Amino acid sequence: MPRKLRRDLPKFVIRTVQEEGWAGLENGNLLRRASGHFDVLLTVDQRLRYQQNVSQHDIGIVVVETIDTTVDTFATFCPTSRTPSTKSGPAR
Repeated sequence: MPRKLRRDLPKFVIRTVQEEGWAGLENGNLLRRASGHFDVLLTVDQRLRYQQNVSQHDIGIVVVETIDTTVDTFATFCPTSRTPSTKSGPAR
């Protein structure tokens, strides 16, 4: 995810795995760590739902389907994602 995305979402606390020191963690360990610290994990990893039992973690997971991870591409959906959801549902 582009780090510059946080400027388009100023009402949210946005941290990267690199900033947290979690860059080397596999998905399962990453989900366990993030569950204790964050409400939502935003990722472009399309395989996450097939590799992990995401419903066992206490964190909302948003998988973004996009052709690339440039700031310009993400800017196209940021205006509609500025309002936080009140509750994250189970993974589908």
